[in-house]
Amino acid sequence: MRSGAKVAVVGGIFAVVVGGVGYGAYNILDDLGGGGGGGTESRSASAEVKTGPVTEEEIGEASKKFLKAWASGDSAAASQLTNNAGEAGPVLAAYREVAHVTEAVITPGPAVGSKVPYTVKATVSFGGKSKPWSYASELTVVRGLTTGRPLVDWSPAVVHPDLTDGASLRTGEASTPAIEAVDHNGKVLTKEKYPSLGPILEALRKKYGEKAGGTAGIETWIENADGKTPDKTLLKLTKGKPGKLVTTLDAGIQAAAETAVKRYGQASVVAIRPSTGAIRAVANSPANGFNAALQGKQAPGSTMKIVTAAMLIEKGLASAGQPIECPKTAMYQGRTFHNLDGFDIPKGTLTTSFARSCNTAFIKLIDDTKDDAALAEESREVFGIGLNWQTGVVTYDGSVPEATGGEAAAQYIGQGTVQMNALNVASITATARTGTFRQPIIVDQDLDGRVIATAARSLSPNVSRQLTEMMRQTAAWGTAKAAMSTVGGDKGAKTGSAEVDNQETSDSWFTGFSNDLAAAAVVKAGGHGGDAAGPVVATVLRAGP
Repeated sequence: MRSGAKVAVVGGIFAVVVGGVGYGAYNILDDLGGGGGGGTESRSASAEVKTGPVTEEEIGEASKKFLKAWASGDSAAASQLTNNAGEAGPVLAAYREVAHVTEAVITPGPAVGSKVPYTVKATVSFGGKSKPWSYASELTVVRGLTTGRPLVDWSPAVVHPDLTDGASLRTGEASTPAIEAVDHNGKVLTKEKYPSLGPILEALRKKYGEKAGGTAGIETWIENADGKTPDKTLLKLTKGKPGKLVTTLDAGIQAAAETAVKRYGQASVVAIRPSTGAIRAVANSPANGFNAALQGKQAPGSTMKIVTAAMLIEKGLASAGQPIECPKTAMYQGRTFHNLDGFDIPKGTLTTSFARSCNTAFIKLIDDTKDDAALAEESREVFGIGLNWQTGVVTYDGSVPEATGGEAAAQYIGQGTVQMNALNVASITATARTGTFRQPIIVDQDLDGRVIATAARSLSPNVSRQLTEMMRQTAAWGTAKAAMSTVGGDKGAKTGSAEVDNQETSDSWFTGFSNDLAAAAVVKAGGHGGDAAGPVVATVLRAGP
């Protein structure tokens, strides 16, 4: 043991207390009886190799050896107690050398099968500053393939649950200063109060921290190597001076969105101001996972009929009051389409088929377009789908590829190769409402001079009026009536359900507007659009102006 370091094992707690010279050396293999490296899995040819599941005793012994070696700061020994010493060694060494963890107390809990949970209470020190750091993780014990010895199944998550392959744990001066994000009214936005904003605020900080005028603090963070995933701050030793960053978000609407998506395991919602494109709220459940609201790629179901109806009206193939056939089923180039529960609408119009979400009415009009690219062009040239939006953070901007045959028919009702997220569908509703695509933004364009996407053309006032009126009717007496009954003001909506990935229950989609606020939501396996996604959108719209 080097001078200044002391390893203690008390009551099952493995602790290393470090003086002024860093971690002490601890020969874990000698101390625990030797026995060769786990990572190399070398073994005497005459020795019997054990097989079968690891035993309770082996799980306890293997986890004890590994945690003790790790806590002592002996990364070489700890790595040899895993099944991948080559990858484990550098990560474990970086824990003290790059993350600057100077003290560690690791407390294992009772094993659950082959998994052993544990808590880490550490101290991080850098630049004369120190701060406690606590978190929980777990390891799994497996049997070595060649030695038969019980070993820790290596993954970076053993060191920290958020650490992934290729990522690194670091402590130092932050690469960008902190920000104090505020909404358009000056209210402070934090990930603690608005959990869904966590990844967005981190992305905004990385992109605009220096422009906001702050000074960097000292932090511990996870640095992702892919260049796409935002780095994640885990601990702030010193805060630095945050710069103020004004966003387009609205604290009240964001709070409503956070509450609305919590009802479901997987759900997302986005709200936009149609007159400007300003994003007012973004929320996901789970809040700290993948940002499905802005980056998801899913079939949007019948919410796509807003675009389809616009295309049909623009081409003079239909109008809101025009009689349109809505049979129980319709076939197009060998593919049969049906309506929910097999309903039909005798003597219906485009408005009744839109409001009741009749699939077959739209399918039967495909031949009249005489243009396989018509829907893709309408989506791009009028609604701005796929135009490389520059919102201020990374987004997926939707896709409606050109298609033929049955695949083209599926696109008309938001199935097949159409891919959208809540941001895209909310923008479609905003465009229908005003007649002009205004690219969504979350920070002002003047902040960095980025080029905002513009569509090739607007809808005529006549077409925009018809679309808006059909959405009003859908909210008044159509499939959106129940969900929109609690929403006031000038309101309209469109429901949708999408059959994806052979799910037993379809994804629930809903989009609507009230006055100068548009919103869209999707609930994974939520069923009919009005049942799950509808109440989410209604909650958000009620929080608007």
